[in-house]
Amino acid sequence: MNAIGKWVRGVWIVLLVAAVVIGLDQATKEWVRINIPKYSHIVPIPQLGQAFVFEHVDNFGAAFGILKMHRGVFIGVAVIVAVAILVYAPRLSADQKLIRVILGLQMGGALGNAIDRMIQGYVTDFIRMGIPGVYYWPNYNIADSAIVVGVISLGMLLLREDLMRERAAKQQSSEQSSSRQRLPNSPTAEGE
Repeated sequence: MNAIGKWVRGVWIVLLVAAVVIGLDQATKEWVRINIPKYSHIVPIPQLGQAFVFEHVDNFGAAFGILKMHRGVFIGVAVIVAVAILVYAPRLSADQKLIRVILGLQMGGALGNAIDRMIQGYVTDFIRMGIPGVYYWPNYNIADSAIVVGVISLGMLLLREDLMRERAAKQQSSEQSSSRQRLPNSPTAEGE
């Protein structure tokens, strides 16, 4: 198989997941921009009341509004993340599909917010959750959710693999120790 075919085989899942995330992210943001005036909100699930609302806000920074007015940096980071994922994904073994899905979530989230920054100069955030009158998590969007789920999932997967390797090493060490104890002390031990 040629190099391009091998690369496509290694990244198609990443690209598919990223495309779905970007599509959902951009569609929901456009819906919010059309249907919810800036800095106002609606209650999409009446049973949850003010604990879960869609509030249309502009985010000129990164997560939680930090580093405002550094649009070029965020776009550059998103491009670097996307390129790194597209270089790394083909190196994964064929059975590492879950990691490809996780990388697709991260890439889709990074590019979804980068699209907003390139077109508007800011990101449209709209999901607001919290305890009314006590605390609200900063507004976020589908792209932010994909990044967070991707990062947490990758961390949990790597931790799980590390624990499995550690258990396998302990088991192998235990088996080797046990087999050494069963060996005779000398070649003449059986003949005596």
